[in-house]
Amino acid sequence: MDESKPLPVLEYVLELVSKAKQAARRLASLPTVTKDQALLAMAEALEAQSGEILAANEQDLKAFERTPAKKAMADRLRLTEKRIGEMAAGLREVAKLPDPVGMMSGMWTRPNGMQVGRVRVPIGVVGIIYESRPNVTADSAALCLKSGNVCVLRGGSEAIRSNTAIAAILSESAEKAGVPAGAITFVDRADREVVPVLLKQDRFIDVIIPRGGESLMKLISEHSTIPVVKHDAGVCHIYVDADADSAMAEAICVNAKAQRSSTCNAMETLLVHQSSARTLLPKLARSLSAANVEIRGCPKTCELIPEAKPASKQD
Repeated sequence: MDESKPLPVLEYVLELVSKAKQAARRLASLPTVTKDQALLAMAEALEAQSGEILAANEQDLKAFERTPAKKAMADRLRLTEKRIGEMAAGLREVAKLPDPVGMMSGMWTRPNGMQVGRVRVPIGVVGIIYESRPNVTADSAALCLKSGNVCVLRGGSEAIRSNTAIAAILSESAEKAGVPAGAITFVDRADREVVPVLLKQDRFIDVIIPRGGESLMKLISEHSTIPVVKHDAGVCHIYVDADADSAMAEAICVNAKAQRSSTCNAMETLLVHQSSARTLLPKLARSLSAANVEIRGCPKTCELIPEAKPASKQD
């Protein structure tokens, strides 16, 4: 048999998910200290090997530039030393969080003395399918590891080299820290046939979490035999109530829109209570305009913000 020839898609997927399933039982009972040490080691490894990640990302960007791509998508794909540093910082923040495994809530005692309540336990194997942002690889691996869940990650084909590099670094450093092999599993083939096959592996994967656009949601909803936890088509809203702290509201709104406007969770719609709109909206408008954000609003908004453009039905 030619060892250089890739495995058939089904055989390839089964090999990955069976290894992931084997890791699930061990990971579920892993001590908090081991998980936190692994997360810190993963953060250090990302920073130490940032050169490898950036080199892989440069290859992805060059390939992406040859396609009729949108500028926003290229920004999502692009990595820098700063963004890798932010990924590492995110891992360290997750390490600081309390371990959810074993947390109890809603406890009450029956007349016979039996205690009844809810205890948080790992789900098992979580399949995460996402598009062009390589940082999702690190975010997903960190959250799954902390919660005692194995992750099977499948990123977009446009970021295949970046994601492969990141996942390999995370997996290797986690294993050295005591995490079972297969706990961070990355699907490193960009074949279109992989996703439909992956979505049928209900013997091995317990839940699918998609992160992406409408077409990805539709594909997963139509093909998955695994339970799916999905978001809607975006349009992220922020509502500022009448008694909200105005300084906090301003800081949150500007950060939600201007930090990285190309991402799928950037603010797209701002709703302000009418009783505070007259004082709050002009302040918000100045801060958003300073961050090069164009404002489109309803007739009342345009009265309060002269530079705002009238919002159309399409908006």
